[in-house]
Amino acid sequence: MSKTLFVSRHPATIEWAKMKGLAIDAWVEHLDESVLLNHGDHIIGTLPINIVEALNSKGVMYSHFSLDLKKELRGKELTMEELLSCQPRLDGYTVTRMV
Repeated sequence: MSKTLFVSRHPATIEWAKMKGLAIDAWVEHLDESVLLNHGDHIIGTLPINIVEALNSKGVMYSHFSLDLKKELRGKELTMEELLSCQPRLDGYTVTRMV
């Protein structure tokens, strides 16, 4: 049975996901080797492209938590109001290494 994991350490992001009613099986702050993933699993978060490629090569789906982040909000913990002003959304990606 496939599972969906949400990867984030940001309270407003987690609150947004819960507010959207996303069906999440596990909430993790970081994705590491201890998290066992299988073909068909789904990861939601903001991960580096090389990790997304590795996930995709194993048949794991990836949705990126995207924001239109304003310059003045970079580098700070966002409140829910600030997060909502940045049009939060999930964008699906499939990454293939070209080497």
